[in-house]
Parts: sequence; structure tokens; C-alpha cells
Amino acid sequence: MATSDLTAVFDRDAEGSRPVALTLLSGALAALFLSPLVWVVANALDADGALELLTAPTTVEVFVNSGFLVAGVTLGSLVVGVPAAYLTVRTDMPFKRPLTVLLAMPLVIPSYIGAFAFVSAFGPRGTVQDFLVPLGVESLPSIYGLAGTVLVLTLYTYPYVFLTTRAALKSMDTTLVDAARTLGLGRREAFRRVTLPQIRPAIAAGALLVALYALSDFGTPSVMRYSVFTSVIYSVYGDVLGGGRDLAAMLSLQLVVVTTVILAIESRVRGSGVTAESPNARATPLRLGRWRYVAVGACLFVAALAMAVPLGVLTNWLLVAGSPTNSALAFEFGYVTNSVAVAAAAALFAGLAALPIAYLAARSDRTLPSLFERASYVGYAVPGVVMGLALVYFGARYGGDLYRNGLILLPLLVFAYVVRFLPQAVGSSRASVEQVSGRLPEAARTLGRSPTEAFRDVTLPLVAPGVAAGAALVFLTTMKELPATLMLRPAGFDTLVTRVWTAYESGYVGQAALPAFVLLFVSALSMLLILRMEGYDVE
Repeated sequence: MATSDLTAVFDRDAEGSRPVALTLLSGALAALFLSPLVWVVANALDADGALELLTAPTTVEVFVNSGFLVAGVTLGSLVVGVPAAYLTVRTDMPFKRPLTVLLAMPLVIPSYIGAFAFVSAFGPRGTVQDFLVPLGVESLPSIYGLAGTVLVLTLYTYPYVFLTTRAALKSMDTTLVDAARTLGLGRREAFRRVTLPQIRPAIAAGALLVALYALSDFGTPSVMRYSVFTSVIYSVYGDVLGGGRDLAAMLSLQLVVVTTVILAIESRVRGSGVTAESPNARATPLRLGRWRYVAVGACLFVAALAMAVPLGVLTNWLLVAGSPTNSALAFEFGYVTNSVAVAAAAALFAGLAALPIAYLAARSDRTLPSLFERASYVGYAVPGVVMGLALVYFGARYGGDLYRNGLILLPLLVFAYVVRFLPQAVGSSRASVEQVSGRLPEAARTLGRSPTEAFRDVTLPLVAPGVAAGAALVFLTTMKELPATLMLRPAGFDTLVTRVWTAYESGYVGQAALPAFVLLFVSALSMLLILRMEGYDVE
């Protein structure tokens, strides 16, 4: 889309009261991004014996397992993330800057790579087990099942709670805490009655991200042999003759309903928080005394467990496993270019689609713009495996020869990425638009510029960094996406994540190491770029 075409939609109608083209474009985009849900429902309605499938023992077991997993991971992330944020913001703990970076870095590692590493290290005949046998320890508790899945997912999702809570602690009104202490409240009571109400919305926002991630993750439960919605849907959807596709359709619909319930619970728990009269006020750090170094050790232990185990195991695979043992799984540079190409395409389209939605929502207090913005967030809550199944259903039913020959699979894959990760671009773009005063384009109008020219010459250059930051976040997330990629990629089209998954599933772990390292390297570069563009403060 040319710049003139893009900016033309920001023009106003003849009465100058409302950007009609922008409203229509935003509405069309919102409807487009909601369309996969239509295919989820249509797929479920086509299923034979829907009631029997809903009450089948497998369905009930999967529902209960998923509930325990979401509850366990969310609780574990709160237990780790909130204290870590408090220690790095409100105390005199030493080394806070490097510890903050270390505690945030597990976001770079896909949780399924963490699961590979923990099974290799702590599983039967794993590295740690072999080391302990001479010491008389014959076996370790099983890493498989609910406990291991909760442990791994917690280690790679707690940064969501950590980062959102840190941001709230850094901007909260600390004078209220000082006032509470002068009125005789102890530290615990002041935290419970003053600090906690102020940071509760941020904690709830982080917990929501963790809960949605745990519910939608496919790779980790599969590796840890724990049956949940996503792993069962992926394993049965290809069984057309055995009725597996009907079961997958019903489980997908159930998963969407559960996701909606989680969103409703988060909205109720979050509340409105407490408005700060003196945001960013600095208070005297809490003195930890001799517990300072205990706190440092605890933070290091968490970061080391999340980072050192996968890096150590991947290094061992790379060095010890030796040369490739299966020529079909040999590393090719094409995996990198394929990953970067689809991620860049998703980032580009997400950035372009986010701009009109974010601009309209930021500049209007009407109902429709808010509705369009909310609609764009729905796809983020839909798990990748459900998104993949919905688009497979759409392609098989309406794609004809284009689908059977695989010609529309790549566009469907990029569309799935855009729908799932668009909110990341919308949020960043809206924040940038809100920071641009509406008086600037109005000043340009008084100098004779049209609305389109005012947007192109004044607003667009100012919001461009925010739009680019959102697109970079979409790029980072797309690079790590697994289930939709496995379900929608054309035959012969391999990316880094599919190559890692295929090599591990085939038992050639040595050949999974190199693409995994490349994936971590590209993801780390993306993370550093995002932090640099957003000027993230780790003080």
C-alpha cells in the first residue's frame, strides 16, 4: 500500500465531523480478524455427536487438566514475579540493574525449548540423573506430568508478571506508603492496604497474559506428556476417518469459551486500582540488612534455572551429539530466511493494520472505534492450535484447488500470525498516537494542508517509532510461534521452530541444537531492539 493510499483513509468527510473512510476501514479490519471465530463455531456445528463428545471422559479429563495447569502456572508466576519486581524496585538490594535484565531474559526462550532441556536434564537417564547415580541417587521424581509442566511454564512466563508489576511499582504514589507508616502501620500492613491496591491492575494484567499463555501453549504440555486442550486437539485433528476432527472441533470451541471466561475473571479482579496523586514519587528504599544477599541469591537462582538449563543442554547437544545423523534434518540457511520472511511479513501487515485502528481509537471517544479496537484483541486470546484448525477448516471448505495444491497455505499462515499478534502492534501504536497533541495537525491545517497532508507530514513521523516498536514485538513473537506454523505451513516449507520440533520429535537432538541457538540469537536481538526503541528503564 502506497503512503498516499494509506494516508488517504485519514481524510474526513465533507462536513469534517468524522473520518468516514477510516471508520469503514477499521470496521472491515475488525470483521476480518474476527472471522476465524466464525470458522471455529461452524467447524463445531459440523461435528457429529456433539453432545456425546462434550461429555466424553476424554473431554472432561482434558478440561480438568487444563484448569489445573492454568491455575498452577498463574499462581507460580505470581509467587515469583511479584516479589522479584518488589525487590528490584523498592529495596536496597545490590546489582538491581543486571538482575532486572537477567530476570526478564527468559521471555526470549520459547517454553517448548525449555521443556526439551528440562526433560534432557532431569528426565530418566538425563544428565543430572547420570551425575547422581555414583552418589547413590538411583532416581529422581518424574519431570513429566502436571508438576513438571507447571515448573517449566512458570519459569518462562513469570516475566509477564515481573515486568508489568515493576512498571506499576515505579510509577506508584509512594507518598501514600510513607503516610501509612507515619500512622503506625507496619510494613506488611502498609503493603497490603496501600501498595497492593495501587499495583493490583498491573498484577492482574500480567496474570492474564500468563493464564492465556498456559492455556494456549501446545509444545510444553506435549513434551511433558500432559494432556490438555491444545495437545489433544493437535494430536487428533488429522484423524479424519476416526472422528478425530470432530473431537478437535468441539475441544476448540470449549477452549474459546474457557478463554472468554478467563478474560471475564481478569476484568472483574483487576478493578480500577487507585489513582495516584504524585506518580513516580521516590520513597526511601526498604533496607534488607543481611537479607540483601539472600535476595540476590534467590533472583540469581530463578534466572539461572530458566536460562542456564536450556543453554547448557543445547550446548551439550551441539558439542556432544556430533555431526548430523540424519541428512534429511541437516541445518540449512533457508530455515532462517523462511522464519525471518514470514515473521517480517506478519510484522509489516500487523503494523499497517494496527495504524488505522489505533489512530481512530486514540482520536475518538465514540463507541464504534472502541469496539473495533476490542475486536482486534480477540485473536490474541485464541490459541494458535485453534487458529490453525479454523483456517484449515476454511481452506478445506472454500479454498478448492488452491488449498489442495498448497498455494494459499502461506498467506493463511501469515494471516494467522497477524490475527494472533495484532494487539501487540495496536497497543504500541495507540500509545504513540496518544502522545501526539491533536493541536499539531490542526496547526498544519491552518497553514493550508489537507487532513491527509497533515497526517502524512506531521502525525505519521511522530508515531512511526511506536508503530515500528509494535511491529518488532510482532516479529519477535512470530519467530517463536509453533502450533499454527506446524498446521498451516506448506509442504517443504520449514522454519527454525518446525526444524527444532521435527528434529527433537525424531530423536535427533543434536540436530535440534543449532536451529534452536539461531532462534534464540534472533529473538535476543529482537528483544534488545525493542528495549532500545522503547527506552526501557531497568533502574
